[in-house]
Amino acid sequence: MAATVQGATPVPPGAPAPVVVAIDGPSGTGKSSTSKAVAAKLGLSYLDTGAQYRAITWWMLTHGVDVHDPAAVAAAAGRPAIVSGTDPSAPTITADGVDASGPIRTAEVTAAVSAVSAVPRVREAITALQRGIVADAAGRPGGIVVEGRDIGTTVLPDADLKVFLTASPEARAARRGGELKARVGEQGSVDLDATREALLRRDAADSSRATSPLAKADDAVEVDTTDLTLDQVVECVVTLIEDKRRTGAEEGQRTA
Repeated sequence: MAATVQGATPVPPGAPAPVVVAIDGPSGTGKSSTSKAVAAKLGLSYLDTGAQYRAITWWMLTHGVDVHDPAAVAAAAGRPAIVSGTDPSAPTITADGVDASGPIRTAEVTAAVSAVSAVPRVREAITALQRGIVADAAGRPGGIVVEGRDIGTTVLPDADLKVFLTASPEARAARRGGELKARVGEQGSVDLDATREALLRRDAADSSRATSPLAKADDAVEVDTTDLTLDQVVECVVTLIEDKRRTGAEEGQRTA
């Protein structure tokens, strides 16, 4: 897998240094909505790493790979070309040139993605892809916001800012239920208890896997989003980034 970013522009003199922000946390805490909004507000690139794992899972399902056979998954891990668009207003994801943005959100992919993403060879391939995208973005004006489950601990341990979002299981289930409701339409129904249990099962699987488990980095700022609106969470993260930039600029002046 190779990452290519078109139109890279050198950072102009006097402009703020590019910032790399890692936002981690379990499903339903607001990672995607927060990350996209923060990136859009500050003019940064945005990378949804979960979509990459979903895309490779979808590719394997559609190519007949037994996603519950780690050896088969490992053997196929390097085959698909996964490409992520990093525009926060219109992020894209393709697998071998095919738009995967819709298919990766199906129940079939959701049920299989933990098993696929737990395979070390898959994580190695996707991590290399992610680091390539971030390296390109870090060399351009602005920087990048990267969301996932192991960004601050494994993928980008040297990120300029690490944020770990949390929320109560009930709040997370309500948010995920709202997303599901939007997909099935007014005529569909969503079982919040079942949604909550599914989230907790995903937490257990992601937190207990041997390779790059879901975990809060020691130097991450934890933000509990249970009782916060999206705007409040976004403002909190934006403030953290601006403080980090200001501190970095002051340190740079002292050492100049």
